[in-house]
Amino acid sequence: MSAFKYGVSLYSYTEDLGTVMSLEDAFDHVAGTGSTGIEILGETSIPTYPEPTSAWLDNWFALLDRYQLEPTNMAAWVDTRITIGRNMSAEEGAAQIAQDLRLAHRLGFKFLRPKFGVIDGDLTPDPIWQPAVERNLDLAHQLGIVILPEIHSPTPIRHPVTDAYIAFIERTGTKNFGLMIDTGIFQDRPLNKWGGGETDEIRKAALSFLNGIKVPVEHLVDVIKYVPFIQAKFHHIDETLHDHHIPWDRIVPMLKKLGYAGYLSSEYEGARDPWVSIEQVRRQHALIRKLEAEYDAAHGGNIHA
Repeated sequence: MSAFKYGVSLYSYTEDLGTVMSLEDAFDHVAGTGSTGIEILGETSIPTYPEPTSAWLDNWFALLDRYQLEPTNMAAWVDTRITIGRNMSAEEGAAQIAQDLRLAHRLGFKFLRPKFGVIDGDLTPDPIWQPAVERNLDLAHQLGIVILPEIHSPTPIRHPVTDAYIAFIERTGTKNFGLMIDTGIFQDRPLNKWGGGETDEIRKAALSFLNGIKVPVEHLVDVIKYVPFIQAKFHHIDETLHDHHIPWDRIVPMLKKLGYAGYLSSEYEGARDPWVSIEQVRRQHALIRKLEAEYDAAHGGNIHA
């Protein structure tokens, strides 16, 4: 029976990193969950992005070795409206992706998540995404990296955005482009606290995000063959290991049933008080591992620690 891989995104430690936590502290906390994978945000995690210094690179690889972690996904951005007067061209978008692919490869990553600029509230990506990505498929293949746009609330699985990504995969026949599922799409209860801050403007503009779009976990059947990596988004898990927003008791069995054996990479986006993220990530790992072990025991598989 296939087993999940476990990892953590350094985004989980936003506001702790660089204040009460060093990069090595973050590695230590990731390894402390029993994880084998570490995920970063390129522009945020690398002080001199896009050109890390030799000292930073030496420290990065030393930490990977010391804590026995492997780089999983590097998050990147294609800021199509970075200039006021015009949108980014397909050539400029392709150059941005190529730059991030090469950086991800230098750091040992196997996945690159480009966040494209969007044109509407459904997070429809700027049309340049397709030619920009297509021009980089050969480079991604040479570097052994899979480009993974994110299916993120308020975009559900059954949506024209997702359909367009799948049509691109089918048309090109590429193995270097797929889908990343953000488990926030399965949120089925409203958020009463959000790590990004709470204002009347945010509530008006992001009502579906705050309330959850409640995608049925059964819809994973439609896309799972295109999904090699999952960001395990969550907002609050209490001391009894009850998640107040994400239905892990339905997500985990569905992923197990579908034979998913990729990473579940914790992406905590709850209260940003100092140190809270560390305990929250530990709780999420305890919860998901418990549910995986229960599923395996009930279906004749191995129980995972």
